[in-house]
Amino acid sequence: MPVLDDEQFHRLAGYGSVEYADVGRNLYASGDSSYDLFLLRTAAVDLVRDATAIEHERLIYHGGPGDFLGELNLLTGQHVYLTARVVSAGTVVRIGAATLRRVLAEQVDLADLLIEVFQERREIIRSAADSALEIVGRPDTAQTLELRTYVTQMLLPLSWLDATSASGLAMMRSVGLGEDDLPAAMVHGAVLRRATPGSVAEALGLTYRADGRPADLVVVGAGPAGLAAAVYGASEGLVTVLLDRGGLGGQAAKSSRIENYLGFPQGVSGEDLTRLAMMQALKFGVRIYSPSAVAGLDLADERRPAVLLEDGSRIESRAVIAATGARYRSLDIPRWATFEKSGCIRYAATELDVRGYEDQPVTVVGGANSAGQAALSLAARGATVDLIIRGADLGTRMSSYLTDRIRVHPRIRLHTGTAARELVGHDLLTSIVVDRADGRQDRLDCRALFCFIGADPVSDWMAGVATDSDGFILTDSRLPTRSSGAHLPFQTSALRVFAVGDLRSGSMKRVATAVGEGGSAVSSVHTMLAGD
Repeated sequence: MPVLDDEQFHRLAGYGSVEYADVGRNLYASGDSSYDLFLLRTAAVDLVRDATAIEHERLIYHGGPGDFLGELNLLTGQHVYLTARVVSAGTVVRIGAATLRRVLAEQVDLADLLIEVFQERREIIRSAADSALEIVGRPDTAQTLELRTYVTQMLLPLSWLDATSASGLAMMRSVGLGEDDLPAAMVHGAVLRRATPGSVAEALGLTYRADGRPADLVVVGAGPAGLAAAVYGASEGLVTVLLDRGGLGGQAAKSSRIENYLGFPQGVSGEDLTRLAMMQALKFGVRIYSPSAVAGLDLADERRPAVLLEDGSRIESRAVIAATGARYRSLDIPRWATFEKSGCIRYAATELDVRGYEDQPVTVVGGANSAGQAALSLAARGATVDLIIRGADLGTRMSSYLTDRIRVHPRIRLHTGTAARELVGHDLLTSIVVDRADGRQDRLDCRALFCFIGADPVSDWMAGVATDSDGFILTDSRLPTRSSGAHLPFQTSALRVFAVGDLRSGSMKRVATAVGEGGSAVSSVHTMLAGD
């Protein structure tokens, strides 16, 4: 793990204030809503995981003179996971959160070192301080998968317990949990029954809370377009807030492998790309709140658009970039909701989604790149994959680098001109019935169905903003010319609201173009704000 040299230590210390710390003092404690970065001049500190009902207090890290204390939650605003206890009296230097952001902006070498150490320490905490967040549930249910996916995306320390295992059953008995309470989460000793990403986020301090600081830019939606807009906005001096209804990454985070994104010749998973983007956003000071569900826009003052949250909160800003993308479509088949709830129907092919289907028969429905990536990922894990498309030619909507591999892969069977008609099984999926183009019906063994048949725009929160007939947001050249002149790129019919990514009418539905749109929209925001 990198360390500060003497010159860097003293340069960083110049941003803070010196304090004396006695033995036994807690500089911060597990469960605190916030804390400051501390440089240890002459004091020594133990970072400990608090005792629980079944475990003793445990030492996680010892810091001595010349070291510093802090990890990712200094940037994310998450509650504190460890207690920092002074074990050798001496002086420390306190650097507050706002000042730390100045350091990251002004001192490039310190920023790089601090970010790297924060990430490495988070990994230590994820493996050693897992009692801060424990989740128990059945691994095959949609609710449990949703919760674990959110926790993974947000890099939260987690102890996962299968409700059918001995340790899971013991945990349930110790806190009085029943089957109807699952999935459940234990956060700093508190029990959350029927836990959701929202309830866990609120307990950890990740949902939106007003801090009195005005926002220049609010970005709604944290897919590639939204993350890019937030990074470019914050890096160019705009006070930026990023909101998302679920986790980060949008549909791209569901991709097991993106191979045609510039700069990654060996490909990159959507999860990894999202994590890298999140770290960039945090480095530049983006305030990320997820999940924070947006209910609408207040456009009464066109120069101060306000984003309205479902919890009643109101965030005013000088500009809004909408990047809420689209939500997954489902097939109109009897019992779809039943198997969706049991976890047998999935809309992603991440590590968590494909786990457990090694050597199992599965079905992938869809003819675009996301379906092809999912089929190859599942086959690579040993699954036998039936890939179903309605059209006659796989190459109509899928890139050739994927179609070439699929056609020759021994574990993938391609079914063109085919549609899923029936789902078979009691509680769990066992097979599906498909219709062929010639009128025949066949039954295919199937333990899970992965659905990639497109999505509909998430634009219902944007009342008062012009859309096309399908609900996608109209921007710039697709809008009628105004008397005041042409619209700025990505500008909507609302003066200071811009739209990017899959939400926008006419977008290309590719990760690279979404990132480009997010960054380019910030240029339009600057042009607009220059008139203030």
